[in-house]
Amino acid sequence: MTASPATGAVSPAAVEARGWGWRYASRRAWAASGIDLRIDAGERVLLLGASGSGKSTLLHALAGVLGGDDEGEHAGTLTIDGHPPAAVRGRAGLVQQDPDTQAVLHRVGDDVAFGCENLGVPRHDIWPRVGEALDLVGLDVPLDRSTTALSGGQKQRLALAGALAMRPGLLLLDEPTANLDPAGAIAVRDAVGRVLDRTGATLVVVEHRVDVWLPIVDRIIVLGAGDAGVIADGPVADVLRDRGAELAALGVWVPGIPPRHPAPPAAAPGEVLLSGRALEVARVRGRRVAGPLDVDVRAGEVLGVVGPNGAGKSTLGRTLAGLLPPAGGRVVAGPALAGGIGEAPIRWSSRQLLTRIGTVLQSPDHQLLSTTVRRELEVGPRALRLPEGEIAARVDELLERLRLAHLAEANPHTLSGGEKRRLTVAAMLATRPRVVVLDEPTFGQDARTWAELVAIIASLRDGRDGAPGAGVVAITHDADVLEALHARRLSLTAGVGT
Repeated sequence: MTASPATGAVSPAAVEARGWGWRYASRRAWAASGIDLRIDAGERVLLLGASGSGKSTLLHALAGVLGGDDEGEHAGTLTIDGHPPAAVRGRAGLVQQDPDTQAVLHRVGDDVAFGCENLGVPRHDIWPRVGEALDLVGLDVPLDRSTTALSGGQKQRLALAGALAMRPGLLLLDEPTANLDPAGAIAVRDAVGRVLDRTGATLVVVEHRVDVWLPIVDRIIVLGAGDAGVIADGPVADVLRDRGAELAALGVWVPGIPPRHPAPPAAAPGEVLLSGRALEVARVRGRRVAGPLDVDVRAGEVLGVVGPNGAGKSTLGRTLAGLLPPAGGRVVAGPALAGGIGEAPIRWSSRQLLTRIGTVLQSPDHQLLSTTVRRELEVGPRALRLPEGEIAARVDELLERLRLAHLAEANPHTLSGGEKRRLTVAAMLATRPRVVVLDEPTFGQDARTWAELVAIIASLRDGRDGAPGAGVVAITHDADVLEALHARRLSLTAGVGT
């Protein structure tokens, strides 16, 4: 990679795939197959496709991080400037779906500098690049701030800053705005646009928020499921105009063609299942991030927690779920939820929590415990010591409802980000809790699986087969989710709640 100190310009990279595919060693089906494409140097491409179509796999291959022959097998050829990606590592900079997988060092400044140091950038050039990259992505924190103290959205900005600081000829972004608030998503998009204008780098971005990226991309490539390969390719306006309805039917997000919404709640909200009073929350002892606030979680209602990155939404969710102690005030379970075991969820055992409060964390990888998808869904029911027949029935139902049946024997860590999210939701549902706390429940979903997940959340809210409705806490930047679920909103700003 060559860069001019004066302009920051780089030599943009060209990409070519011919019949390329990849199969993980632990899976029978190919994660990607039959891909033929060419991306010329300096092009800006939005890569679309249904969940599980191989978008993330392709980006990982281009970054040279898929692994060797012991981790899987490839077909066809994939090159950057005519070379295998592994032979030109550093030519491509990758921002992955899960920013936690990219934080390497303890301090923010050191983490952003890490890639530059590995590329042999002169020391006197590294720290100006670090400062510039952090400014571009809008991450205004001290350079010595611990990376573990950042919110999920802030970690995503950190990962992007680390990639930008390396000034790659090929910038690969895998849903870089998925955990950002709307203003933050626009800010990051604009930052990427400025970097591309300044450097001339080639861009390939995977993102379900199509509207966000349309102003800076000039081409759309769509991958199909299975061995379909590339099913649409061309200028943005042409693809959306000529193939929009067809692509929407396959699950691709298409502007102006929204997914279906479930019916409104059939009844008014019921009793309070969980409440917080004068509640203050903190992930690190002594560092309050939100509160004091009063909050009620009612049966048959969705409480939508919204606010900018770093406002404490995820910390509030974990505190309500009994995973973190309150920093002030208290969390109290109502009689219908506590069932005589004590009113403070933080004092409940993990087994007592299973049927009372289910939690889906923001990062799916933090909840994966087993070696196959089926066994992952069996963890909770087995902890409850349910009969084998009941376990099998629950698991089979969830595999079908969440479109995971074809992946039942796959290693969960080889799934796409959207598939991992559906798996963690399914694992939570397997124990049938009365309260559910969902942190970014629609992360990584195509339009079809988004609609199916929202319908499942609505069925939890409303109850079924005579069972009462659950209390649902949905922490999200996806305003469409809250609208579809007729949610009552709790808005957090830095350090407070309303």
